[in-house]
Amino acid sequence: MITRLLFFFCFLLCTLSGWSQIVLPATPDPLFSTYYHQRVSHFGSLPASAKDIVFLGNSITDGAEWVELFTDNRLKNRGISGDVSAGILHRLPQIAAGKPAKIFLLIGTNDLARNIPADSLLKNIYRIAAYLRQETPLTKLFVQSILPVNTAFNKFARHTNKGDQIRKVNAQLQQNALANHYTFIDLFAAFANEKGELAATFTNDGLHLTGKGYTLWKHLVYPYVFGVESRPALIPVPQKTQWLPGYFSLLAGKTIVVKGKTLKPEAEQLRQLLGAKGISVKIIEEAKGNEPFIELRLGKINAPQYPEEAYQLEVTAKKVVLTANTAHGIFNGIQTLSQLIRDNVLVDACLITDWPAFSWRGYMVDVGRNFQSVALLKQQIDKMAQYKLNIFHFHLTEDIAWRLQIPKYPQLTAPEHMLRNKGAYYSVSEMKDLIQYCRDRYITLVPEIDVPGHSAAFVRAMGVEMQSPEGLALVKEILTDVCQTYDVPYIHLGGDEVKITNPDFLPAVTSLLHRLGKKTIGWEPGGNLADNTIRQLWMTEGPRQPNLKYIDSRHLYINHMDPLESVITIYNRQLGDAIQGTEQVLGATFCVWHDRNVLKEEDVLHMNPVYPAMLAFAERSWQGGGYSGWITNIKSSASQQLQVFKDFEKRLLEHQKLYFASLPFSYAAQSELKWELLGPFKNGGDVAQVFAPEKKGFKPENSPFTAVGGTVVLRHFWHPLVTGVLENPEENTTWYAYTRFWSDVSTTKKFWIGFNNLSRSYNSNSPVEGTWDNRGSAVFLNNQLLTPPQWQRAGQKGNGEAPLLDEGYEYRAPITAPVHKGWNKILVKLPVKSFKGSDWQNPVKWMFTVVPLSEE
Repeated sequence: MITRLLFFFCFLLCTLSGWSQIVLPATPDPLFSTYYHQRVSHFGSLPASAKDIVFLGNSITDGAEWVELFTDNRLKNRGISGDVSAGILHRLPQIAAGKPAKIFLLIGTNDLARNIPADSLLKNIYRIAAYLRQETPLTKLFVQSILPVNTAFNKFARHTNKGDQIRKVNAQLQQNALANHYTFIDLFAAFANEKGELAATFTNDGLHLTGKGYTLWKHLVYPYVFGVESRPALIPVPQKTQWLPGYFSLLAGKTIVVKGKTLKPEAEQLRQLLGAKGISVKIIEEAKGNEPFIELRLGKINAPQYPEEAYQLEVTAKKVVLTANTAHGIFNGIQTLSQLIRDNVLVDACLITDWPAFSWRGYMVDVGRNFQSVALLKQQIDKMAQYKLNIFHFHLTEDIAWRLQIPKYPQLTAPEHMLRNKGAYYSVSEMKDLIQYCRDRYITLVPEIDVPGHSAAFVRAMGVEMQSPEGLALVKEILTDVCQTYDVPYIHLGGDEVKITNPDFLPAVTSLLHRLGKKTIGWEPGGNLADNTIRQLWMTEGPRQPNLKYIDSRHLYINHMDPLESVITIYNRQLGDAIQGTEQVLGATFCVWHDRNVLKEEDVLHMNPVYPAMLAFAERSWQGGGYSGWITNIKSSASQQLQVFKDFEKRLLEHQKLYFASLPFSYAAQSELKWELLGPFKNGGDVAQVFAPEKKGFKPENSPFTAVGGTVVLRHFWHPLVTGVLENPEENTTWYAYTRFWSDVSTTKKFWIGFNNLSRSYNSNSPVEGTWDNRGSAVFLNNQLLTPPQWQRAGQKGNGEAPLLDEGYEYRAPITAPVHKGWNKILVKLPVKSFKGSDWQNPVKWMFTVVPLSEE
C-alpha cells in the first residue's frame, strides 16, 4: 500500500507540473481505505452551501465535534482518519463544488509517517490551494500547521518520530502562505511543550487530541472562523490593558469565590452570564486546593477619577481576580470579562485597570411620540449595561401622548387623548419594574415629565393650559405623586421649546421637587430654571455659566444622523468640549427623537442607528478624549485620527458580528473607502448638466480634495455649525466623487446607496419616482448608470403620520449590481442648486452614501 501511494505521489506531481490550469488526475480507488470511501460517500450525500465552514483533514480533524464545539451549524467536519494530502486532492472537487465560505486544512502527519518526502507534501498542499483558488475563488483557505507529536507514550512510532520534519514543513507553509494565497495558522507553538513536543496535557497517545486539546484548537482558530481580531475586541476600550502569555480555562474553573454577602448579587449575575454561555459554576466562599477559580472582591483600586466605578481584572492560568472599590466597579469589570470570554472556553491572560472619563453616560428614548414595549426597552437597557452606560433618560410625555400612569388622573392615559398608540402607557408597576431593572444593572432611570412645553396631551386630558394657575396646581400634584411613588434621584423637567407666559411656573415646580428631595434637570436653552438645576445642552447658544452643571446632548440626536455618519461623528466628539468629566461637565446623553410615526415599534431601532451609535458613544464617554468641533467625516489627511478610528471600527464590526447578529445594527465597514472629490463645476442651476468626469475617456487624477467613509457629507444642513468635507461649499455647483474597489471574481454585489438620509424628525418629502433625490444625484458603476429604487411612496409629501418605508438605504433592500473581476470603478454625481430647502421640513443635506457590502 505504501509503495503504491509513493508511486501515486510521483505520478501526481509529474501530471500537474506542466499545467497552468489545475486539472486533478483520476486516482485509483484502491489506493484509499474502505473507511475513506465510506466517508467520501457520506459527504457526497450531505447538503453544501456557500455559507459552510469546512474543517478538512485526517483523524485529528475527524475526531472533533465541530458544530457542538462552536455552537454553529455552518461548520462541517470533512476529516477522514488516515487521510493524506493525496486523499485530499482526490476528494477536493467534492469540497470545491459546494463553494464553501472557508476551509480549514490540517494535513501532513500521515504523509510524513509514510515517508512521503516533505517537498512532495508541500507541493500537494500548494496544489490544493491553487485548485481551490481556481474553482472557488471566494473561498478563504486557512492552512493550519501540523501539530507536534510526542514519543513518550510509545504509540504511533512512525508518526511521533517525525518532529523535525514537522517543524520544517510548518516553516515552509508559513513562509509561502502569501505566494500561495492562503492564511497560515500556527497551531504548533501553542500545543508544544518546552521540548517542542505535543504537550501531555493535550493528548493520551502522543498523536491525537483529548477534549482539552480541542478546546485549545477552538480558541486558536476562533478569530479566523468568525473573521475577528486575534485578541478579544473590548468596547469601551479600558484605560490600561496589558496582555500576558497564557490563558485561563473556563472549563477547569468551576467556581466563583466571593466572601460575605456584599457581592453575592454580582456573583449571581456572573454565574448566570456564564451559564448562558454553557459554563456551569458554583458560588463558594473559599477557593478549593489548586483548582482554578474566579474571584470577586472589594479592595483598593487607585483611579484618577470616579473610583466608585473603577476596577482591576487580573487573568492568569490559575485564576481570574476581579477587584473594585464598590459593587458597581465589580459590575463594570464583569462586562469586560464577558467580552474576554468570547469563545466560551479560554480567557487570554491579561491585567486591566479601568475607570470612566465621565460620570454621566446616558441614552435617551422618546416614548411619548412612539410607544415602546417594556420588553423592547429592556433589550436596550441590557445593551446599555453591557457597554457600561449608566443613565437611562426616559422621555415619557409629549404633545402626542402622555405615557405614565397617574392613578388619580386616568384621563391622562386615556386612549381618546392620545394621537398614536392609543391606550399604550406604562403602569405604576411597570414603571417600578423598569426602575429596578435599571438599578440591578447600575443604571439610573431619569424620568422626564416635560413641562410646560410639549404638553398638548396634558391639555387635551385636563382641559387647562399648564401655565395657568389651575394647570400649575395640577402639575405640582402630579409631580408630588411621581416623587412619592418612584425611588429615583432625578426628575427631568424639559422646559424647552415653549413660550414662558408664567415666569413663576418653572421656579415653583423646581422648588417643589427640591423640597421633595429630587435633583432636577432641564433643557438648555430653555426656560427660567433654577441655578441648582442641571442643564442638558441641546444647542449651542450663549456662554456657559461657571456656577451651573451641564450634560451634553448637542449634535447627539441620532434621529438626524445617517448610520455611518453617526459612528464617525460620535466617536470623534469631544463631549462637553472636555476630554474628561469635571465639576461643571458631568458627561453626555445621546438621544433618539423619532418624531415621525412608525409602523411597528422595532422601526425606531431599524431607522435610527441606535446600537452602532451606542457603542461609539460608550467608548467616547468612558475613554474620554476626542476632537473639538462637530465633524461628519474624517479627512484622509488626518492620518492619526483615521488610524484610531480604523482600530475602533474593527472592534465595532466584531461586536456587530458576535453580539448583535439578531438585532438591528445598521453599520458596514467604511474606513478603507477613500474618495477623490472632483470639482467644483459651475452648473448655473442646471443639475442635469454633464461635465468631464461623466464623459467617455475621462481619467481622474489625484485630487487635493479627498474624503474617507461610506457616507460623505459635502455640506450639512446645519452648516457651518456642523462641518462637511467642503470648507467653502457653493450653490449651483456639481461635484463628483470617485473611488474603486477590487473583486476576486465577476459576480453580483450588494451596495448601500443613498443621497438623502431623511431625518426621522422632519416631515421631509419622499423621492420622486425615477430619482435618487431632488438634487439630480446619480451613481455610475463601471460607467453604467445605476437605477434608483422603485419607491413605495414615490413623491410622498412630508407627513408626520406617514411612516417611512424605504427612504433610507439601511432599512430597504440593498442595491444589487454586476461587478467584474479586478478593479471596479464608482463615480458619484453630486449637483446642487440652492442650499435653502423648500421649507424647514426639507433641509438640504448635500451628501451621498455608497458602500460595497462585504459578503461575510
